Amino acid sequence: MASTQQLAQLDRLERQVTTLVSAYQQLREELADAQTTVEQLRADVRDREREIKDFQNQENITKLVNTIAAGEAANVNELKLRLNEYIREIDKCLAYLRE
Repeated sequence: MASTQQLAQLDRLERQVTTLVSAYQQLREELADAQTTVEQLRADVRDREREIKDFQNQENITKLVNTIAAGEAANVNELKLRLNEYIREIDKCLAYLRE
């Protein structure tokens, strides 16, 4: 009879171990998914920070142009066109570097 009780205990232990192993594997998968999500979010944050810096640079250039605009009108239009061209070229370079 002691043998039957021992077998029953072993069966319970085996089921518990199987349940724990299954739960462990599921948690490892969830952790891997969470780590992937974290990396994606970090990449998104880096992209957004770059975009913010780009916009800040464009804003600074616009302020510079507006300051210069108080000067000669003919030169201002030419300067604005050049700066816009430079900005477009810089944006193209940044897009190329991101690839």
